[in-house]
Amino acid sequence: MSSLAGKVDKLFTTIRANGREYTYEEVARGCSELSGGTFSKTYVWQLRTGQRTNPTKRHLEALAAFFRVPVAYFFDDDTADRVDSQLALASAMGNAEVRDIALRAMSMDDSGRKSLARIIREVSKMHATTAAARGRQPNEPVDSEE
Repeated sequence: MSSLAGKVDKLFTTIRANGREYTYEEVARGCSELSGGTFSKTYVWQLRTGQRTNPTKRHLEALAAFFRVPVAYFFDDDTADRVDSQLALASAMGNAEVRDIALRAMSMDDSGRKSLARIIREVSKMHATTAAARGRQPNEPVDSEE
């Protein structure tokens, strides 16, 4: 179960504005416009850092609307998990190499896609094994010199 601060932070780190993280000012201004109420950049920062843990319903609705997620994201862990998976996919599709692989896979028949999926699974296993042998996490980048 993620904390409110963890969920707010996840939204900041995965939902981008022209490739960069939204500023607290941008989020506060957007939430104010969406809710018709006041929302300060300090308050947004406090929610993200866990210094404020009990926002009003109106504030959560404004944050959800700004980041375009259901308000249940903040209350329901199943909803949060589903949204986080969708955000991870959208983020990955923002990577040109991942998008290229996906577009090429779309033009393949079922047999080709199954073969590609097998290859990706094997490469992922090899990467995890190599990372473990070097004392890194599987998703940690490998230095190009290695």
